[in-house]
Amino acid sequence: MTTHFAPAEKATPETLVQEISFVSQNPVMTSLLHSIGGIIAVLNRQRQIIALNTSLLKMLGVENPEEVLGLRPGEAFHCIHANKEAGGCGTSKWCSTCGAAIAIVSSWETDSPVEKRCALTYSDDNSTATIALNVKSQPVTIDSNRFLLLYIEDISLEEQRAALERTFFHDINNMISGLIGASELLTDGYDSDLVNTISQIAFRLKDEIAIQQCARNSNYETYKPVIQPISISDIIAELKRFFANHPASAEKTIDYQMNIPELTINTDHSLVLRILSNMIINACEATEKRGIVRVWIEQNNDTISFCCWNLSQIPEEIALRIFQRNFSTKGQDGRGFGTFSMKYFGEKVLGGKLGFVTSASKGTTFRFTLPV
Repeated sequence: MTTHFAPAEKATPETLVQEISFVSQNPVMTSLLHSIGGIIAVLNRQRQIIALNTSLLKMLGVENPEEVLGLRPGEAFHCIHANKEAGGCGTSKWCSTCGAAIAIVSSWETDSPVEKRCALTYSDDNSTATIALNVKSQPVTIDSNRFLLLYIEDISLEEQRAALERTFFHDINNMISGLIGASELLTDGYDSDLVNTISQIAFRLKDEIAIQQCARNSNYETYKPVIQPISISDIIAELKRFFANHPASAEKTIDYQMNIPELTINTDHSLVLRILSNMIINACEATEKRGIVRVWIEQNNDTISFCCWNLSQIPEEIALRIFQRNFSTKGQDGRGFGTFSMKYFGEKVLGGKLGFVTSASKGTTFRFTLPV
């Protein structure tokens, strides 16, 4: 039979029955199929399915395993290319670029695990759809019999999110560039607090998007801080403008208890404002209506500390994990990054120190300390 990639021959019906019986009666294989989470199939040398777990049955929408046994993966998934050649799945000219087929063939040839991503287009009731799969092929030998374990993960949602994020960041960066250009024209022609505020927000938004891109890709080390002189009075002034109409501070009072020192520090302006803003937002969210959040500065010989207080105590079980990534008390997907990023950027990138103390009698105080 013609093949453009993998061997076309399949096992004889007798051999296939023997292989299915051997795997189904082997305690190691049956334990593996029932105990390991995820979608798993066992293939013979001819790439035919001789065992599978219930997760794969559910994914295929099949109740009777006999409907799948003896098929190759592409045939079981109704891949639109699986029957282009008489040899079936793995033999068409499209199969040489199929991640699943490459993983299976490479794994047999090298006797080692191979992992690939597969974009699979399948037919279903006269319509077609595409899903993204992550496929890992692992050879195993039991009683001198070689088989292949196939681990399958549906990553369609992850791929869609990644594509949307790439498009979003591309488009939003273009929009921000236009906004910054317009704000610069405004500042050249007008000198007012409102115009200066718009310009500052535009530049801060640009930096925040760069931070978010690094965070979403978990490439924090790729963020390049822009270290430049910035006065403490400018930092506090911008915080006051930012929270003047911020939803988190609605019906609450932010008390800036300080004599602002005439001091300039070398740091990344956007990161410092991001950390301090998160500190104040968290304090406001933990404060009841008509409550008070206090912000002040403590200065020593070689450091300066930005402090933020609210009356609420952080429970001990939460305090132990408050800087852990993905830990959140909000109970929503995508939470648990704010305090983690404060700690990471404040210490790893800016070389400062971020911590807190909390008690029932004294409330909670976050302190962000930077070298002068």
